[in-house]
Amino acid sequence: MTQTPFARRVTYWGLLLGGVLLPATLPAVAIVTESADATARAAPALMLARNWQAGLDSRAYLVSEKFDGVRAYWDGKVLHFKSGRVIAAPPWFTAALPKTALDGELWMGRHRFDRLSGIVRRSVPVDAEWREVQYMIFDLPGAGGTFAERSTRLVALLENSAVDWLRPVAQFRVADGPALQAQLKSTVASGGEGLMLHRAQANWQPGRSADLRKLKLVPDEEAKIVGHIDGKGKHAGRMGALLLETPEGKRFALGTGFTDAQREAPPAVGAFVTYRYRDRTPAGLPKFASFLRVRESE
Repeated sequence: MTQTPFARRVTYWGLLLGGVLLPATLPAVAIVTESADATARAAPALMLARNWQAGLDSRAYLVSEKFDGVRAYWDGKVLHFKSGRVIAAPPWFTAALPKTALDGELWMGRHRFDRLSGIVRRSVPVDAEWREVQYMIFDLPGAGGTFAERSTRLVALLENSAVDWLRPVAQFRVADGPALQAQLKSTVASGGEGLMLHRAQANWQPGRSADLRKLKLVPDEEAKIVGHIDGKGKHAGRMGALLLETPEGKRFALGTGFTDAQREAPPAVGAFVTYRYRDRTPAGLPKFASFLRVRESE
């Protein structure tokens, strides 16, 4: 078989694209998985969101805007990406943070994710660029009390901050389901990504939680790249699809939403991608899934 330009890939022509569960056993040469990285740091214990579901009582939740930023965990001494890798922030930025653990998003405003991502992932930070970055805090990880109580403490904690780029995320309530949908449409119409809903009486817990929900007009999720699938036809000689693995361990192929440049130089095995979808199969896999962006494993 002729080798194609990129090194890591999967060749499995029997795979159907878009929400087909792969069999448990494939030829040994078919799947290329991520190699272990001995230098990788342990991922911090964070609370992760599930999608909003119809029938939930929105009155039980505190609501906030979903910021299209980069998740950042402050352990009281060091700033980390979600994967645990250290963020190379300027010393003046971290010196202004409290000794308390914080969970939030590095953010530069709506529709500026690409520029933000480039800034915060530099190995050597550029001060002038970081002056544009805000740290939007939405929780006190590991702290006791309900989310409503933690939010009150968070506001009081940051009120003493002498910097205007360190801010608590505004939390509010909605009257009912129709009011929630109206708020979602208004947020999106103004350029926002969507809403986050945190059950007001929920205690903090690590991992993916039913007490934390995200609501968007079109749902999206993240999955890990575990291989590449060779292209056929007009995509011969380059990537045809990404082989993804969900947090639940299910695998499927994502083959739409890519630019030509992304097919020529696909994101690496081990990276995380965000994809949109319309529905789910009976097996729980996304239907009509489309690539949105790379969420690198940081």
